[in-house]
Amino acid sequence: MATRTFTAVLHKEDDLYVAECPEVGTVSQGATIEEALANLKEATELYLEESPLREVGRSFVTTFDTTVL
Repeated sequence: MATRTFTAVLHKEDDLYVAECPEVGTVSQGATIEEALANLKEATELYLEESPLREVGRSFVTTFDTTVL
């Protein structure tokens, strides 16, 4: 069994934190950042038990500017 590092992207929706793993496509939530990450880890592990991940490159996060009217 190997350990692999994945990306977690989090944002707040109302009273919950939503966490997404872009490499796998799993999403979870929690009342705290720590809970959202723990739930995302569990969801990702369960998903990968049924659907092994093919080799893909690492995701990266960047920003961009846009005009808002």
